[in-house]
Amino acid sequence: MAMTSCLNTASSCSTLHQISFLCSQRGVVYLPKFKEFMLRRHVSLKVFCISESREDARSQNEADLFNSSSELPSSFSSNGGGGGDDGKPGISAYAWCAALGGLGFFETCYLTYLKLSNTDAFCPTGGGSCSTILTSDYSSVFGVPLPVFGMVAYGAVAALGLQLSGRRKDFNTGKSDGEFILIGLTTAMAVSSAYFLYILSTEFSGESCLYCLASAILSFSLFVLSIKGFGPNELQKVLGLQLSIASLVVIALSASYSSVQSASSSMAMDEIPYFETSIAKESTSFAISLAKHLKSVGAKLYGAFWCSHCQDQKEIFGREATKLLDYVECFPNGLAKDNRMAQACVDVELKGFPTWSINGQLLDGEKQLSELATLSGFNPEDPSQ
Repeated sequence: MAMTSCLNTASSCSTLHQISFLCSQRGVVYLPKFKEFMLRRHVSLKVFCISESREDARSQNEADLFNSSSELPSSFSSNGGGGGDDGKPGISAYAWCAALGGLGFFETCYLTYLKLSNTDAFCPTGGGSCSTILTSDYSSVFGVPLPVFGMVAYGAVAALGLQLSGRRKDFNTGKSDGEFILIGLTTAMAVSSAYFLYILSTEFSGESCLYCLASAILSFSLFVLSIKGFGPNELQKVLGLQLSIASLVVIALSASYSSVQSASSSMAMDEIPYFETSIAKESTSFAISLAKHLKSVGAKLYGAFWCSHCQDQKEIFGREATKLLDYVECFPNGLAKDNRMAQACVDVELKGFPTWSINGQLLDGEKQLSELATLSGFNPEDPSQ
């Protein structure tokens, strides 16, 4: 009977083996040892069952937590207030918007100062391309300097980025007004930059402007950062807003620059008889030496008598030095409907006035004496020059 009870209580082959060890070769079970064994076995089974159920409960809780976290909206998991995109502590996309917006704000403040003070821009790449582009007719929109628009836009983006990056992360699935304003601003800035890059490639072929390219990179980067907090479904909802803003920007810029082109066309239709221009400023010794050097290397200055920028270029050299320049008047017979531009100006395919031809390179716009010295290789300390 004791052996039968032992066999009924056992639950595995290892248990049967252990019980059979307690039995002697004569088939007698030592009851004290058997009771002690069963007691230990009973206790160990209970402990094992409790620990196993706890592990099952813990695994279930972790699975539930994972499922609930996977259902969070993309705006919470990808662009929280104080962390990176992977959930770890880091710089959020809105913090980057604030930083890049601040950088663009300082750049456009500098360009606004140059525009209002009529000061030449420092061009890191050398030459006068930066000043030529930044002082052209395309540097204003409806009479307002373009850097002023950029200063306001970058400042607003920086302020919104600071506000949104300091927002506490929560489970709110809705978008704030600041996020919609930010994505609208960056959309307008990106479209404007694309439009200006098109003008730069068509109207200023061969010219480069580091400030223009830097502003375009900042605008495109801000646009990408601003949409990171929107999931695919949310982007579909704001797509109509973005398309409307892009259309308005293109229409406004086209209307502004079409008036510039129509003004230049109407000016070409006016009849202006030729007249001599006078220069009041006296030339410095440096200007006279530079003018002699420019003529010796075959540099030419193409201009028109009615062009105010051409007159300003002559004033930079002064009265004596201007007479030494190889100057080509493109409208010697006056400006009229039937009067053509001089053939020498037609052959070089001028795009505006004044234009310098130095070492086979055409350079539009006014140039400072230091720029011309660099472009022509003039060294004032060289007595041979």
